[in-house]
Amino acid sequence: MTTQSQLNELIASMRPRLDPEVYVWATAPRVPDGVEPVATLREAEGVTVVLTAAEAKRWGLENTFPSARITLEVHSALDAVGLTAAFASALAEVGISANVIAGYHHDHIFVPFDRAADAMAALERLASGAALT
Repeated sequence: MTTQSQLNELIASMRPRLDPEVYVWATAPRVPDGVEPVATLREAEGVTVVLTAAEAKRWGLENTFPSARITLEVHSALDAVGLTAAFASALAEVGISANVIAGYHHDHIFVPFDRAADAMAALERLASGAALT
């Protein structure tokens, strides 16, 4: 699969997809055995773990930020410039925070769960506007 790096093309073809799961954020000295996170990040203070709310409850992990995960289906190049700024700005305009994790194949945006529909609408407006130019 080829990657896309031209900003207007990236935005026009980003195809946001909403995952129905509720995701939460937790921290621990290490990832507990048996926990299957969607993402981890090692920081000086410990390991940040992003996982479903059900998984966190099952393992008794204290957590925060119930989130919806929106995946941008475009295969963006890891060195593409401006995509994160464009969608973060579109979300900020409607008062929605965005926590972004870039995977090898796609960008994943975690937004407050109760604002998922608003976030999807903002991202779809952004993509539609880019497709017209």
